[in-house]
Amino acid sequence: MFSWIREKVLLVMRVPHDPEPPFGAPGSVRIFRGGQNYYYLRLARWILGQFGAIVGIAISLTFLGWFKGEVDAARLARESARESAAATVAPAVPGAPGAGKKASRPRRDPREDFKRLASRTPGWVVPVIEFFEVWGVLAFLVQLPITYVAVRLNFELQWYIVTDRSLRIRTGLMRLQEATMSFANLQQVEVKQGPLQRLLGLADVHVQSAGGGGEMRPGHQGDSLHTGIFHSVNNATEIRDLILERLRQFRQAGLGDPDDHGHPTAPATPPTDMASGDALAAARELLAEARALRTALG
Repeated sequence: MFSWIREKVLLVMRVPHDPEPPFGAPGSVRIFRGGQNYYYLRLARWILGQFGAIVGIAISLTFLGWFKGEVDAARLARESARESAAATVAPAVPGAPGAGKKASRPRRDPREDFKRLASRTPGWVVPVIEFFEVWGVLAFLVQLPITYVAVRLNFELQWYIVTDRSLRIRTGLMRLQEATMSFANLQQVEVKQGPLQRLLGLADVHVQSAGGGGEMRPGHQGDSLHTGIFHSVNNATEIRDLILERLRQFRQAGLGDPDDHGHPTAPATPPTDMASGDALAAARELLAEARALRTALG
């Protein structure tokens, strides 16, 4: 049942279920997902939210039921008052005991205020209250499967892909976000863990790379850093070590930062024959292609 709902939701919202891997060798693709305890945590928050909504609905229905009862009682009292004769009260005689004394004001009861309000409420208010009660309960029942599917899909659509050249992070359902970070600009890899994550065996992997448009990081004056987060994974140390190892291999292969190509080189010895000249020309052509490739990767 959930698989059918998931396919329909993804089709309507035009969200691709499986993201495309970023640039890199096909055999180097590694896919990571959020920890299962992270899903259980989100599900527990959803359950608590629904329980709070049920309590709120129960309190509202109880109060509205009491209010409707008071309105009906006030209406019946008015009808019976019309049918019965109005009782007359004799005026107080001057000089009678207690005539000159000021009566003490009784303490106001909030329930009496509500009863007076109910007695002044028009009769058409009760059907309106009943209408909103019914539609409020129906709206709560309808949102139950929708919000549950949203919680589960938000978890399932979190993808973290690492290749030998770059990494890609995709999150979100209503607002899909996909970020790709090249190892050429990678600056720092950190593992962060809060108290609740520590209890559940989860952690975040923060990956920072240089680039425009990111937020300023304290301690890096003039450097603008992008931050990608592998959120609540249960193998944060493995992910960090994998990224650092592939970053080391990437830089050792000579495909690092394209700006790092201004190092001085030893002067080439002039060729002594035609064969050495051809070899030098081929080497220069290969060097030019390597520089072009580094520029394209940057």
